[in-house]
Amino acid sequence: MRETKFIEQNQEKWQEFEGFLDGQHKRADKLNDLFVQITDDLSYSRTFYPNRSVRVYLNGLAQRIFISIYKHRRSRWGRFLKFWMDELPLLMYEARKDLLVSFLVFALTFSIGALSSALDAGFAEVVLGESYIDMTLSNIESGDPMAVYKQLAPFGMSMGITVNNIFVALLTFVLGVFFSIGSLVIIARNGFMIGAFQYFFIERGLFWDSFLTIWTHGTLEISAIIIAGAAGATMGRGLVFPGTYTRTQAFQRSARRGVKMMVGTVPLFIIAGFIEGFLTRNTETPDFIRAVFILICLIFVVLYFVWFPALRAQLLPKDRNRDTELPPEGAMRIDFRAIKSSGTIFADSFLIFRTAFGKLTVLLAGLSLAYCLLAFSLSNDPPQELMYYTAQAFAIVGALDPLITGSQPAWMWIYNGLAFAAIAYFIYWQLDRMQPDKTARKIRVPGMIACLAGGLLMAGALHLSSGLSLMLFAFVFSIVLFWMYTCYQEDRNLFSGLGRSFSLLGAGYWQSLGLLLLTFGTGMIFVSLADTALAQIFFELIGWIINFDQDTMNNISVIILTFLYLFLLYGVMGMITASIALFYHSRLEVQEARDLRERLEHFGENNQIRGMARE
Repeated sequence: MRETKFIEQNQEKWQEFEGFLDGQHKRADKLNDLFVQITDDLSYSRTFYPNRSVRVYLNGLAQRIFISIYKHRRSRWGRFLKFWMDELPLLMYEARKDLLVSFLVFALTFSIGALSSALDAGFAEVVLGESYIDMTLSNIESGDPMAVYKQLAPFGMSMGITVNNIFVALLTFVLGVFFSIGSLVIIARNGFMIGAFQYFFIERGLFWDSFLTIWTHGTLEISAIIIAGAAGATMGRGLVFPGTYTRTQAFQRSARRGVKMMVGTVPLFIIAGFIEGFLTRNTETPDFIRAVFILICLIFVVLYFVWFPALRAQLLPKDRNRDTELPPEGAMRIDFRAIKSSGTIFADSFLIFRTAFGKLTVLLAGLSLAYCLLAFSLSNDPPQELMYYTAQAFAIVGALDPLITGSQPAWMWIYNGLAFAAIAYFIYWQLDRMQPDKTARKIRVPGMIACLAGGLLMAGALHLSSGLSLMLFAFVFSIVLFWMYTCYQEDRNLFSGLGRSFSLLGAGYWQSLGLLLLTFGTGMIFVSLADTALAQIFFELIGWIINFDQDTMNNISVIILTFLYLFLLYGVMGMITASIALFYHSRLEVQEARDLRERLEHFGENNQIRGMARE
């Protein structure tokens, strides 16, 4: 084709594209089509008119659009500011009713807790625990009522309190999945406890001292927990009121918003932990200074989480924070050829569980039931003497010890190894089915051998002393799981798969470690539900329906709790396995850039340009 004819044929299109660049048109879809055509024309001109002005002109057009895109590309710092200045305030404004309900529940239960303590002297002991009351009374008698805040070193106390508060907030948020009610129950529980605790000091004439001490850190801490309750209520509302979305889609939208609100509480917990560890212990500080500090904290919370969101909602477009891009359910697939962050991989692992929920539930329940049958039927001792559970906070860690460590016969770790292998192979098989260019094949012998070897290694590590087990879990399990999936995915033997996995993992080890800890921490929040009032209500219900003697009920409770803990533990293991397997695909893309290579090979190809080239 002659150059003049090429120009005449495309001149109108190029002028229209210039109009888009000058802001005369707003249709983004049309701009996208024109840009593709411009780049095709540029490729054609480079081939047939390399030394002509039309090539220079088209190259200039392409450069203009490139510069206009990257000139306004937000940096990480810009995205960080946008979240705290725009996105989070708008989310808080949209959740203002949930925040109000969460606050009212806390205020009401706080009042009830204080009133109940006033009417019944034993109420505080029931809510706070006998040992805590005895310790506080001892501190009062010794002349230092607030000595509980001075028992540990400042830094260690600050870190421990921060971790504990974040755990409580996450539990409050996660329980919102029970139609928002679970979050409000945790808020109510905290309200009862704090109300009873505050009145405990009022009754002994220590109101002002206790108030200034408790609320020095409590203003930010309790505010964050109330916000966590609002985030959980926001998440649960998607299940209760799905609107025009399917219930699953509505829950995904509300869960996204709830998670972002939870992110907004993290700085509050960190600051509150620092204050409680370093500042609260200074009870000799003048009352005026402590009162002003509490007032400043309260003003900050009200301004940023109540007043500022209302202001931003008036100034910003109403649709600025809408999740309108949510895809239909059928289009929700995992991209196996993308470099992903830990958060994206973590979210994708939930999709694996969702697609295979029924089969996976049967597998986990079968493995847990088989363990219980073996453990209790082969022993001459009753179940309550083999396993012992307490209702104390974080008792789940101790409760898992007899399930996975040396307090059971040695052959039990072999069973756990086989169970881990079965879970891993099922997850890998499910991932095979989800990949667009593959279908689930028949049994992969190298993959099965790798699952058996890795499962036995991990179960053996957990069977060691608790300290060594913890270290191996934290620093080695991600490597073992990565090695297992490499052998499975690439049909490699154990030794070649080990070298290949180290080559692929490379500098991504720390990301895999963070992903493992993120998945494990989140999973343990769900496991800890067995230590909440939900489990107690379940056992009370059994007692109402079936009338057994106390020993029989204790044995039944132990068996059920063992089954429940194992079911949840195996589920957490499946989540970790899925996350590391998905991380393999991300590392493969980092090392080999498969998707990028394919796109470069087809760069500039278009039906129109191929037709013109043939002409």
